[in-house]
Amino acid sequence: MTDAALIGRVEPPDLHVMTYNIRRRMAHVTKHSPDLWTRRRPHLQTLLQRELPTLLGIQEGLPDQVEFVAQSLGPDYRRIGRGRNADGEGEQCTIFYDARRLTLNDWTQRALSDSPHVAGSRSWGNMLPRVVVSADLTDAATDIRFSVFNAHFDHFSRASRARSAMMLNDLVDAADVPAIVLGDMNSGVRSAPFRILTSGPLQDAWAIADERLTPAWGTFSGYRRPKQGGKRIDWLLVTESVNVEAVGINASRFRGAAASDHEPVQARLRL
Repeated sequence: MTDAALIGRVEPPDLHVMTYNIRRRMAHVTKHSPDLWTRRRPHLQTLLQRELPTLLGIQEGLPDQVEFVAQSLGPDYRRIGRGRNADGEGEQCTIFYDARRLTLNDWTQRALSDSPHVAGSRSWGNMLPRVVVSADLTDAATDIRFSVFNAHFDHFSRASRARSAMMLNDLVDAADVPAIVLGDMNSGVRSAPFRILTSGPLQDAWAIADERLTPAWGTFSGYRRPKQGGKRIDWLLVTESVNVEAVGINASRFRGAAASDHEPVQARLRL
């Protein structure tokens, strides 16, 4: 793959937005496994420093991995989010933002459950706690206020994914400002969660973009070669007041190796 950025730094009023499941660090893998965090870490750093999105939502980040992403992005970035467990530990759906461009007004982390404000709570059949992190931001360049939601839906329960989509729709509706939804939804674009989300206020950035920068790669490769027409389970969705100028699925490889088992989805947006 090319060494050039897919989108890279953008100038106002454009925003570069990325969603990326960076794959949690696994405790027991062989030293030759493509899943080994110490092997993947430099590739992730290279990709992030090449792209430097204005706004980044990651999924599956453990605390040390979140810290590594922060170091890779540099001192101008801030982050919000905490672990999904009751004690605030565990995997995170962290939102990173370039503080030179974006001002944080408020943020909330909710459990994807019947008790959203109870940390670590589970409902609807999900085996593990699942969360959505939301940020209320203002673009300093345009003075436009908008919301961002970053989620990781359950990998096991279809019912949980559908209920999570309903909850996310309600949150976007309640925000009543331009909104961007990022996440690993563990569902393809022919699924019930996708139909639920795109039947409300949200649109699929891939479908409505003025330009597509890449083939329609599947976003879960499992470290294999990217596959055109594969399942797109990582989504970037926007409300109608957000124009998607360009979108792409970044299938960068580094001497044949991938930084994660997922491919990041990136877009150049204008509010």
